Amino acid sequence: MSSDHAQESGLPQELTEEQRDCYQEIANIAMGQAAALLSRLLGVFIKLPIPRVNLFELADLNMALQSLDHDEAASAVCQGFAGDGITGEALIIFNDSNFEDIAQLMNYSGEQSEAMHVELLMDVANILIGAFLKGLANQMDLTFSHGHPMVLGQHKLVRDLLQPSRQPWQQTLAIEITYSLEDHPVNCDLLLLFTEDSIRIMNQKVAYLLDD
Repeated sequence: MSSDHAQESGLPQELTEEQRDCYQEIANIAMGQAAALLSRLLGVFIKLPIPRVNLFELADLNMALQSLDHDEAASAVCQGFAGDGITGEALIIFNDSNFEDIAQLMNYSGEQSEAMHVELLMDVANILIGAFLKGLANQMDLTFSHGHPMVLGQHKLVRDLLQPSRQPWQQTLAIEITYSLEDHPVNCDLLLLFTEDSIRIMNQKVAYLLDD
């Protein structure tokens, strides 16, 4: 989508500083709730960064992936969600080098296998995506229904796992979070992509929160 097309369709071309700060605060609370669940499950402290919030065209999705892609093989799970006029996809991305440590923390026994890796991905995805979306929905007075999580790919570079062409929309609001485990070389990335049709509704919700 060109900038002219964005203007004609009424889509925002960038977030105001107030909007970005509000989205970051909402995401900060939601990711904290998700981290608390994961921390109780694993018995370790979860380190949290400041969420990254960006509005850009899908053709520039690689900009959002630069901080996630470390030239290491990774695996990912995606899950669609929708509600109250808002739709999008949530993705959990794990570096393959993390599997052995996370399996030990989750008390998985037996040899490492593809089936175990998929089970681990699904378990972590269910916790982080479910809790994050619940926290987001509660703050913005939304109700989301969730699709079935699916393995997006395994043992690939992040830039090859996430291709802009697989998305049916052209502009996206992206929220990006990295969860790290204290004293363990384990981290995973949560990336939420909201469709272009959702942006206007979400900005209206944010405007209401800013006016409170």
